[in-house]
Amino acid sequence: MTRADILFQQGDHVVARFHDLVQGEGVQANQFAIRHGEQGALIDPGGDLTYTPLTIELSRHLNLRDLTYILASHQDPDIIASLPRWMLHSHCKVAVSRLWSRFLPHLASTFVTSRVGEQWQERILALPDKGAVLPFADSELWALPAHFLHSVGNFSFYDPVSRILFSGDIGASLGGEEGEVRRFEDHIPAMAGFHRRYMAGNRACRYWVRMVRELNPAMIVPQHGGYFASPVIIGRFLDWLERLECGPDLMGMEHYRLPERVGAHPNRTK
Repeated sequence: MTRADILFQQGDHVVARFHDLVQGEGVQANQFAIRHGEQGALIDPGGDLTYTPLTIELSRHLNLRDLTYILASHQDPDIIASLPRWMLHSHCKVAVSRLWSRFLPHLASTFVTSRVGEQWQERILALPDKGAVLPFADSELWALPAHFLHSVGNFSFYDPVSRILFSGDIGASLGGEEGEVRRFEDHIPAMAGFHRRYMAGNRACRYWVRMVRELNPAMIVPQHGGYFASPVIIGRFLDWLERLECGPDLMGMEHYRLPERVGAHPNRTK
């Protein structure tokens, strides 16, 4: 199975999707790279086990010294645990929610001295809740709010040249189609359980969908599983997410009960 797909290529602008870089018991994850001229951005680079195979694949598309940004949708280990290695071997800046930015130097504690960790802090771009537009050669990259859609400080990223939306865990699937999703109804079971548990309510889903409809992306690519690349499938996905009940929507008082009392321990003496 190929480990890299070119999602977009036009002139000196290339978007690549890397997948299945680590075999075994780990959860499948996608990593994404954007090259514009001589500058590059890496989105959700993954855990420590991903670093070596990803650098090998990425070097075929980009000089690692030209890596301008790492864009982190949120703080989970499968998103950014490999960060210390990228910081050591490139001069990139790291864009992440301001809620998580102060925690990132702790990742470096086992790799570098405290002084180097302080220098790394200067390379962290703490994104405000409203998002940001990041300069990228003669283009730009957008950080778009996706808060509470898996993480309290969460972002999707958008490349206006390719019109690809990198949605993080929104749209993620486990066990469904791994490439382009062509049979959406068949793909729903691979998304449903994860979204019902890990997304924090229908209100956040509706607001994100409203924003994305205004954006009208050509492609939506999640961090796990397959991606959506046709207007019809993108529309069906947004319709599904807009109506989804999830997280607190599904909770009732029966989920917040004290445990049943346990009798005296059989070996306990009076």
